[in-house]
Amino acid sequence: MPRTRFSLLLAISLPFSAIASEPVTSVPQLNLDRYIGQWHEIAHLPVSFQKKCVADITASYRRHADGRISVLNRCRTADGDLIQAEGTARTVAGHPGRLQVRFAPEWLAWLPWVWADYWVIALDPDYQWAMIGEPDRKYLWILSRTPGMDADRFEALKSQAVAMGYELAPLKIMAPID
Repeated sequence: MPRTRFSLLLAISLPFSAIASEPVTSVPQLNLDRYIGQWHEIAHLPVSFQKKCVADITASYRRHADGRISVLNRCRTADGDLIQAEGTARTVAGHPGRLQVRFAPEWLAWLPWVWADYWVIALDPDYQWAMIGEPDRKYLWILSRTPGMDADRFEALKSQAVAMGYELAPLKIMAPID
């Protein structure tokens, strides 16, 4: 009988343990002019559109005179080729730390599902590192202005992601951790 109660209690509490993690939240302030520029990817959760990337992953953001933000993602493949994807980012009204990005052609921009959430969920006050995620916890990127990251900083960011409910077992480290 005690084993049955324990099993029942465990079965009931497991769904609540997932809810107990912190919600995924974006940073309250983001100065886009400081964020613009090149970022090096340190680590990411595996995603289909990055499956060929093995090294030298960068994301470059540029603001145009008309306010548009262009995105250029690049990486090196196993055979040494450099591949890239060009996209657009837009701000989310009322949420400074939230953007949406799309890599679909401009003529499809009116479709809501071509836009993906891009939330800055952690940011260095000096804009030297950032962690990007989204509310469903499917995507996570740890970025740096330099091609590597301090091990203590990397571990702190991972801990913050775990506290928000991210599963980091499949995290792919793509750059040196010192």
